[in-house]
Amino acid sequence: MTMDTGTKKRSFMRMLSSLLAVGLLSATLAAQTAAATRYDNQIQAAVTKKLAAKDQFCDVQSSVEDGIVTLTGTVDLYQSKLDATKLARKISNVQGVRNLTTVAGPNVPDEQLEQQLAQKLRYVRSGYDITFDYFALGVKDGVVTVVGQDRTGVGRDEALADVYSTPGVKDVIANVSLEPVSPMDDGLRLRAAHAIYRDSVLSKYAMDPARPIRIIVDNGHVTLYGSVDSTMDKTVAGIRANQLFGAFSVENKLVVEKDSRQAGM
Repeated sequence: MTMDTGTKKRSFMRMLSSLLAVGLLSATLAAQTAAATRYDNQIQAAVTKKLAAKDQFCDVQSSVEDGIVTLTGTVDLYQSKLDATKLARKISNVQGVRNLTTVAGPNVPDEQLEQQLAQKLRYVRSGYDITFDYFALGVKDGVVTVVGQDRTGVGRDEALADVYSTPGVKDVIANVSLEPVSPMDDGLRLRAAHAIYRDSVLSKYAMDPARPIRIIVDNGHVTLYGSVDSTMDKTVAGIRANQLFGAFSVENKLVVEKDSRQAGM
Protein backbone atom coordinates (compact mmCIF):
# COMPACT_ATOMS: atom_id res chain seq x y z
CA MET A 1 0.00 0.00 0.00
CA THR A 2 1.52 3.33 -1.08
CA MET A 3 1.06 6.76 0.50
CA ASP A 4 -0.56 9.51 -1.52
CA THR A 5 1.29 12.76 -2.26
CA GLY A 6 -0.47 14.67 0.58
CA THR A 7 0.44 12.06 3.20
CA LYS A 8 4.07 12.03 2.09
CA LYS A 9 4.21 15.80 2.28
CA ARG A 10 2.77 15.88 5.81
CA SER A 11 5.22 13.19 6.99
CA PHE A 12 8.11 15.15 5.51
CA MET A 13 6.98 18.38 7.21
CA ARG A 14 6.67 16.63 10.59
CA MET A 15 10.16 15.18 10.23
CA LEU A 16 11.51 18.57 9.21
CA SER A 17 9.84 20.25 12.22
CA SER A 18 11.35 17.64 14.56
CA LEU A 19 14.81 18.20 13.14
CA LEU A 20 14.46 21.96 13.48
CA ALA A 21 13.29 21.61 17.11
CA VAL A 22 16.27 19.38 17.95
CA GLY A 23 18.61 21.83 16.23
CA LEU A 24 17.19 24.79 18.13
CA LEU A 25 17.43 22.94 21.44
CA SER A 26 21.04 21.96 20.77
CA ALA A 27 21.88 25.54 19.82
CA THR A 28 20.22 26.88 22.98
CA LEU A 29 22.07 24.42 25.21
CA ALA A 30 25.34 25.22 23.47
CA ALA A 31 24.74 28.94 23.95
CA GLN A 32 23.94 28.45 27.64
CA THR A 33 27.07 26.35 28.13
CA ALA A 34 29.19 28.89 26.29
CA ALA A 35 27.75 31.71 28.43
CA ALA A 36 28.43 29.79 31.64
CA THR A 37 31.95 28.92 30.51
CA ARG A 38 32.64 32.56 29.66
CA TYR A 39 32.25 33.49 33.33
CA ASP A 40 34.31 30.60 34.76
CA ASN A 41 37.50 32.62 35.25
CA GLN A 42 35.58 35.50 36.80
CA ILE A 43 33.76 33.14 39.18
CA GLN A 44 36.99 31.34 40.07
CA ALA A 45 38.69 34.60 41.02
CA ALA A 46 35.72 35.74 43.13
CA VAL A 47 35.40 32.41 44.98
CA THR A 48 39.13 32.25 45.69
CA LYS A 49 39.13 35.79 47.04
CA LYS A 50 36.14 35.24 49.33
CA LEU A 51 37.46 31.93 50.67
CA ALA A 52 40.86 33.48 51.40
CA ALA A 53 39.21 36.28 53.39
CA LYS A 54 37.96 33.88 56.09
CA ASP A 55 40.21 31.77 58.30
CA GLN A 56 37.61 29.00 58.54
CA PHE A 57 38.12 28.29 54.81
CA CYS A 58 41.93 28.29 54.83
CA ASP A 59 42.01 24.62 53.74
CA VAL A 60 39.22 24.84 51.14
CA GLN A 61 39.98 24.85 47.42
CA SER A 62 37.65 25.55 44.51
CA SER A 63 37.34 24.87 40.81
CA VAL A 64 34.77 26.07 38.28
CA GLU A 65 33.43 24.43 35.14
CA ASP A 66 30.44 25.67 33.12
CA GLY A 67 29.40 27.89 36.02
CA ILE A 68 29.42 25.00 38.54
CA VAL A 69 31.66 25.57 41.57
CA THR A 70 33.26 22.51 43.14
CA LEU A 71 34.63 22.88 46.67
CA THR A 72 37.21 20.46 48.07
CA GLY A 73 39.52 20.33 51.08
CA THR A 74 38.68 20.34 54.77
CA VAL A 75 36.88 22.44 57.37
CA ASP A 76 36.77 22.12 61.15
CA LEU A 77 32.99 22.36 61.65
CA TYR A 78 29.98 21.16 59.70
CA GLN A 79 28.60 24.71 59.94
CA SER A 80 31.67 25.92 58.03
CA LYS A 81 30.86 23.48 55.21
CA LEU A 82 27.37 24.96 54.96
CA ASP A 83 28.79 28.48 55.07
CA ALA A 84 31.18 27.69 52.22
CA THR A 85 28.27 26.59 50.05
CA LYS A 86 26.33 29.77 50.84
CA LEU A 87 29.38 31.90 50.06
CA ALA A 88 29.83 30.35 46.63
CA ARG A 89 26.13 30.53 45.73
CA LYS A 90 26.04 34.29 46.33
CA ILE A 91 28.62 34.99 43.62
CA SER A 92 27.25 36.33 40.34
CA ASN A 93 26.74 33.88 37.45
CA VAL A 94 27.22 30.77 39.59
CA GLN A 95 24.95 28.03 38.23
CA GLY A 96 25.39 25.62 41.14
CA VAL A 97 27.70 24.43 43.92
CA ARG A 98 29.10 20.95 44.50
CA ASN A 99 30.52 20.81 48.03
CA LEU A 100 32.94 17.90 48.44
CA THR A 101 34.75 19.29 51.47
CA THR A 102 35.40 16.97 54.40
CA VAL A 103 34.69 17.93 57.99
CA ALA A 104 37.96 17.21 59.76
CA GLY A 105 37.89 18.64 63.28
CA PRO A 106 38.08 16.38 66.33
CA ASN A 107 36.87 12.77 66.30
CA VAL A 108 34.40 12.47 69.16
CA PRO A 109 33.07 9.02 70.19
CA ASP A 110 29.45 8.61 69.05
CA GLU A 111 28.07 8.06 72.55
CA GLN A 112 29.84 11.14 73.92
CA LEU A 113 28.74 13.27 70.97
CA GLU A 114 25.14 12.13 71.33
CA GLN A 115 25.12 13.05 75.02
CA GLN A 116 26.52 16.51 74.26
CA LEU A 117 23.91 17.14 71.58
CA ALA A 118 21.06 15.79 73.69
CA GLN A 119 22.01 18.24 76.43
CA LYS A 120 22.06 21.11 73.95
CA LEU A 121 18.69 20.19 72.51
CA ARG A 122 17.14 20.06 75.97
CA TYR A 123 17.72 23.80 76.24
CA VAL A 124 17.00 24.86 72.67
CA ARG A 125 14.25 27.21 73.85
CA SER A 126 12.20 27.92 76.91
CA GLY A 127 8.67 29.20 77.17
CA TYR A 128 5.22 28.45 75.76
CA ASP A 129 6.02 26.91 72.39
CA ILE A 130 8.62 24.40 73.59
CA THR A 131 5.83 22.20 74.92
CA PHE A 132 4.69 21.65 71.34
CA ASP A 133 8.07 20.67 69.84
CA TYR A 134 9.81 17.31 69.88
CA PHE A 135 13.33 16.38 68.75
CA ALA A 136 15.24 13.11 68.90
CA LEU A 137 18.69 12.28 67.58
CA GLY A 138 21.11 9.48 66.89
CA VAL A 139 24.81 9.43 66.03
CA LYS A 140 26.67 6.90 63.90
CA ASP A 141 30.33 7.46 62.90
CA GLY A 142 29.94 11.18 63.51
CA VAL A 143 26.84 11.44 61.28
CA VAL A 144 23.98 12.96 63.26
CA THR A 145 20.36 12.16 62.43
CA VAL A 146 17.78 14.59 63.85
CA VAL A 147 14.09 13.71 63.67
CA GLY A 148 11.02 15.27 65.20
CA GLN A 149 8.20 17.73 64.77
CA ASP A 150 8.05 21.46 65.32
CA ARG A 151 5.11 23.83 65.35
CA THR A 152 6.68 27.03 63.99
CA GLY A 153 10.08 26.12 62.52
CA VAL A 154 11.91 28.33 65.03
CA GLY A 155 12.78 25.43 67.32
CA ARG A 156 13.88 23.30 64.37
CA ASP A 157 16.23 26.01 63.11
CA GLU A 158 17.74 26.59 66.55
CA ALA A 159 18.17 22.87 67.20
CA LEU A 160 19.91 22.30 63.85
CA ALA A 161 22.12 25.35 64.36
CA ASP A 162 23.34 23.81 67.63
CA VAL A 163 24.08 20.52 65.88
CA TYR A 164 25.86 22.16 62.94
CA SER A 165 28.22 24.11 65.23
CA THR A 166 29.21 21.21 67.50
CA PRO A 167 32.79 19.90 67.08
CA GLY A 168 32.85 16.23 66.05
CA VAL A 169 29.75 16.38 63.83
CA LYS A 170 30.80 15.12 60.38
CA ASP A 171 27.45 15.22 58.59
CA VAL A 172 23.78 15.86 59.41
CA ILE A 173 20.59 14.17 58.25
CA ALA A 174 17.66 16.39 59.24
CA ASN A 175 14.11 15.03 59.15
CA VAL A 176 12.12 17.50 61.24
CA SER A 177 8.63 18.19 59.95
CA LEU A 178 6.39 21.15 60.68
CA GLU A 179 3.09 20.40 62.36
CA PRO A 180 0.00 21.59 60.49
CA VAL A 181 -1.17 24.92 61.89
CA SER A 182 -4.94 25.15 62.04
CA PRO A 183 -7.49 26.56 64.51
CA MET A 184 -8.62 23.02 65.31
CA ASP A 185 -5.10 21.77 66.09
CA ASP A 186 -4.18 24.94 68.01
CA GLY A 187 -7.28 24.59 70.17
CA LEU A 188 -6.49 20.94 70.80
CA ARG A 189 -2.92 21.83 71.81
CA LEU A 190 -4.16 24.32 74.38
CA ARG A 191 -6.74 21.91 75.79
CA ALA A 192 -4.11 19.18 76.04
CA ALA A 193 -1.66 21.48 77.83
CA HIS A 194 -4.33 22.62 80.31
CA ALA A 195 -5.52 19.06 80.96
CA ILE A 196 -2.01 17.75 81.59
CA TYR A 197 -0.31 20.62 83.41
CA ARG A 198 -3.27 21.46 85.65
CA ASP A 199 -3.37 17.90 86.95
CA SER A 200 -1.93 17.80 90.47
CA VAL A 201 0.19 14.76 89.61
CA LEU A 202 1.65 16.21 86.41
CA SER A 203 1.99 19.92 87.22
CA LYS A 204 5.62 19.39 88.31
CA TYR A 205 6.60 18.87 84.64
CA ALA A 206 5.86 22.54 83.96
CA MET A 207 8.62 23.63 86.37
CA ASP A 208 11.67 22.81 84.24
CA PRO A 209 11.45 24.35 80.73
CA ALA A 210 13.87 21.72 79.43
CA ARG A 211 11.80 18.79 80.68
CA PRO A 212 8.16 19.22 79.75
CA ILE A 213 5.72 16.59 78.59
CA ARG A 214 5.76 17.39 74.90
CA ILE A 215 2.43 17.52 73.12
CA ILE A 216 2.44 16.97 69.36
CA VAL A 217 -0.83 17.52 67.46
CA ASP A 218 -1.06 16.56 63.80
CA ASN A 219 -4.48 16.95 62.17
CA GLY A 220 -6.30 16.05 65.37
CA HIS A 221 -3.99 13.17 66.34
CA VAL A 222 -2.18 13.66 69.66
CA THR A 223 1.19 12.13 70.60
CA LEU A 224 2.91 12.57 73.95
CA TYR A 225 6.74 12.55 74.09
CA GLY A 226 9.30 13.09 76.82
CA SER A 227 10.28 11.39 80.05
CA VAL A 228 8.42 11.08 83.34
CA ASP A 229 9.36 9.89 86.81
CA SER A 230 7.00 6.94 87.15
CA THR A 231 4.61 4.59 85.38
CA MET A 232 1.76 6.28 87.25
CA ASP A 233 2.71 9.67 85.76
CA LYS A 234 2.73 8.17 82.26
CA THR A 235 -0.64 6.54 82.86
CA VAL A 236 -2.23 9.72 84.22
CA ALA A 237 -0.93 11.75 81.26
CA GLY A 238 -2.43 9.21 78.87
CA ILE A 239 -5.77 9.33 80.66
CA ARG A 240 -5.90 13.13 80.53
CA ALA A 241 -5.02 13.13 76.83
CA ASN A 242 -7.65 10.52 76.02
CA GLN A 243 -10.30 12.70 77.65
CA LEU A 244 -9.67 15.56 75.23
CA PHE A 245 -12.59 16.74 73.14
CA GLY A 246 -11.73 16.75 69.44
CA ALA A 247 -8.82 14.29 69.58
CA PHE A 248 -9.13 11.61 66.91
CA SER A 249 -6.45 9.44 68.51
CA VAL A 250 -3.87 9.55 71.31
CA GLU A 251 -0.47 7.82 71.34
CA ASN A 252 1.42 7.81 74.61
CA LYS A 253 5.18 7.61 73.88
CA LEU A 254 6.30 8.93 77.26
CA VAL A 255 9.36 7.13 78.65
CA VAL A 256 9.62 6.28 82.34
CA GLU A 257 13.10 7.41 83.40
CA LYS A 258 13.51 4.62 85.93
CA ASP A 259 12.81 2.01 83.23
CA SER A 260 15.14 3.66 80.71
CA ARG A 261 17.97 3.79 83.26
CA GLN A 262 17.53 0.10 84.07
CA ALA A 263 17.52 -0.77 80.38
CA GLY A 264 20.87 0.96 79.99
CA MET A 265 22.49 -0.86 82.90
